[in-house]
Amino acid sequence: MADSWTDGVLLKIVNLVTYSLFLGSSIYTSSTGILFHGRETYFTPAPWAFYIWPLIHLLLLGTVIYQFSPAGKRVIIDGISWYFPLLAVLNSAYHIYYIVTKHSLQGVPDELFVRLPFSLYHGWTTVLVVLSAFEAFGVNALKQPAGVWTKIFVFLAFVFLESTVAIYAYSTKSDLPGSVAIAWALWAIFAHQTGPAFIHWSALAFAIIAPVIWVAKGAYALLDSSRNNVVAIYDEERAPLVPGN
Repeated sequence: MADSWTDGVLLKIVNLVTYSLFLGSSIYTSSTGILFHGRETYFTPAPWAFYIWPLIHLLLLGTVIYQFSPAGKRVIIDGISWYFPLLAVLNSAYHIYYIVTKHSLQGVPDELFVRLPFSLYHGWTTVLVVLSAFEAFGVNALKQPAGVWTKIFVFLAFVFLESTVAIYAYSTKSDLPGSVAIAWALWAIFAHQTGPAFIHWSALAFAIIAPVIWVAKGAYALLDSSRNNVVAIYDEERAPLVPGN
């Protein structure tokens, strides 16, 4: 029996209401310039970095529309299930991301309206977790100069983000959008942190390294594929012409 748009209709309605009340509001706030009100730290990116939120939430709008299709119902209603409304209430992005990476996605719509928004969400919220730590425990960049320990902790934060990019790249199911979100943040930190030269240029270095990791991964995959082809050809040449010899 073919899927009907009414299958799982309660959850579909809850997803629509959740999006309208909690998530869709960022499209409005982006136009009024109130996406970021945090304390200024030496890890704070440029304000334009937070415009990634409207993009994520616009893609999530596509998600709640896509759920009414048979393919969308399979991934969103049957797969993600009630974790989507919990995204707004309990910030369950990491659990949804885990479900998405384990789920078999098929076709461009799955990639565009399921993997892309949640991968961007995962990468960007990883940055925000680090930023929140600096806001809570770091010095106020508007009142205090960056001391040695501040520079060390900012550098370690860059290392952590770059390590996350590497995990995205070399995991079983590579995640380019998550890496793009982190690289976006690093470029924004480079643009905003013009005071301490060490932080400024370190952010630039790590922002450049992020795409290099993906280039290196692609080059390794290409070399590995070429090596396997050479081995296969060599084995074929050594195979006996007469079976059994």
